[in-house]
Amino acid sequence: MLIGKRLKDLRKAKGLNQQQLGNLINVTKVSICCYERGTRTPNLDTLQDLLNVFDVSADYLLGNDIKAHVVSEGEEPYNINISKEIADLINELKLNKDLYQKVMEENPKRIVELLDKLFK
Repeated sequence: MLIGKRLKDLRKAKGLNQQQLGNLINVTKVSICCYERGTRTPNLDTLQDLLNVFDVSADYLLGNDIKAHVVSEGEEPYNINISKEIADLINELKLNKDLYQKVMEENPKRIVELLDKLFK
């Protein structure tokens, strides 16, 4: 389960510190810290509060799918959900810097759409 990493990434992306997030969902800063470290798991009510605060699915927070934030120069940013397999492929692609750079020079939105079709 990716709750910890995803929770921390979502919190930071929203510009919240652990105390602020804890206040929003009625838990302590220590609880948020433990969730992010993976030493504690939120109960169902707290999980639902987290989903509401960050407007993500349980699948995303639990690591069952990935929400990609795509931004192309001159276009509006948009979010899409991609499978774990596509995310793994992209992470592997990043290991080959030359190939990754070539792919990123193309239209990233189009590349993601093609990868999504490939894995469906």
